[in-house]
Amino acid sequence: MPGHRNEDSRLFNVELSPESATGTWKTWNLLAWWMSGWHSLGGYTMAIGLFALGLTGWQMIVAFALGIVILYFANNLSGVAGQRAKVPFPVFARASFGVTGANIPAILRAIVAIAWYGIQTYLASAAVMLLVLKLAPSSEAMTLNSFLGLSTLGWICFLGLSAAQLVVLSRGMEAVRKLSDFAGPAIWIAMIALAVWILMRAGWTVDFNYRAVEGNSGVIAMLSAMFIVVAYFAGPSLNFADFTRNAPTEEMVRRGNAWGLLLNATAFGAISIVIALASVKVYGEAIHDPIVLLKDIDSITILLLSIIAIGVATAGINIILNFVAPVYDIINVWPRQFTFRKAGVLVAVLSIVITPWNLFSNPILVNQFIGGVGALMGPLFGVIMADYYIVQRSSIDTDALFDDSPSGKYYYSNGYNMKAVYALIVSGLITIGMSIVPAFSSAAAFAWPVGVAVSVVVYLQLCKNDSRATQPAADV
Repeated sequence: MPGHRNEDSRLFNVELSPESATGTWKTWNLLAWWMSGWHSLGGYTMAIGLFALGLTGWQMIVAFALGIVILYFANNLSGVAGQRAKVPFPVFARASFGVTGANIPAILRAIVAIAWYGIQTYLASAAVMLLVLKLAPSSEAMTLNSFLGLSTLGWICFLGLSAAQLVVLSRGMEAVRKLSDFAGPAIWIAMIALAVWILMRAGWTVDFNYRAVEGNSGVIAMLSAMFIVVAYFAGPSLNFADFTRNAPTEEMVRRGNAWGLLLNATAFGAISIVIALASVKVYGEAIHDPIVLLKDIDSITILLLSIIAIGVATAGINIILNFVAPVYDIINVWPRQFTFRKAGVLVAVLSIVITPWNLFSNPILVNQFIGGVGALMGPLFGVIMADYYIVQRSSIDTDALFDDSPSGKYYYSNGYNMKAVYALIVSGLITIGMSIVPAFSSAAAFAWPVGVAVSVVVYLQLCKNDSRATQPAADV
């Protein structure tokens, strides 16, 4: 690997540098990344949680698909930018927030990712625990006690899965790519098998006009559902550069997004909703947790294969969406103190400390948390994308991203671009208020688009006289 001009800088870490980009993440790998990202217990729960808005089955499918279209364009913006710069998200953010100010979006993204990492590990460990109980019924005795809300067997499965994920991450991004290539398609097999099984029990009929609760199922409710879908991927959309930096060409990023979002993610949302509608005919209500469905499968062979597929796939999404991001974020904050492996250990420990099983209780809570994610991630996305594509006209000096001298291009004021910070504060106060103030609860789902729009407008107003634009903007 060639040397870097600023490798003696306190900001430099070889794992953050453009030289570390592998060039191995092609269209198929990005498609598999999206499959791993969507095909999870959390993704299923989010999709079925849209019933709480009073929507019918067909309205949910339409709203889900429209949300995917928005994500497609958003990830073309962030993904292509990452491919061009060939640096991870927190380093890319140095151009807009400053070489020190980039720690603000890095820390915010890390908090969100660690919370989701813990939740997804817990969900996957629940599938592993079911597998253990089927293979060793006597182990049920270890489920009768509780420590911090989790049984002995639950702790064993949770800690074991957490350790296994850490082993994969410690082998680097190529190991992550290979896991994603396997985990993405694996869950499709499990989901299709589960759909066929539940549809057989439902007599191959579902009622697309079913709604779980009576309420406003008009345009506002569908727009709310659409932006809940967007907010579900608000965090990964922000740090998509962590992966697309390894793509050989921009076109591969766009093709991977088209196949992975417009086709794959839309199909996943549709099949999840069909499974839930079929479960209404079988159980009298929409089942929000697929693990409940798995418990009713009579065939031990099918059950074991389904649990293994779901466990592996959930571990896959956890690593690519919730483990890699905070690892890079932590390295960015302390470049000289942390390696990829050390940062991974810290993330694993923090995900245990937050006891994620106490965060994850019902679909409404999950969707409220997703709304909170959108409240933080939307303003960050708006500032960073507006800075790159409009203010800097798609041109970044990657060497200067590691320059910590006061004369450095991205040093700004003591390492902070206060225009970006002010735009984040203004838009963030608005969107956080939308998410946590009870009087605005009906608007919480719109926190992400409002955050993006307000941050872009405020930031561009502050940058009216900015002279950083160096060349015409590139097409995306």
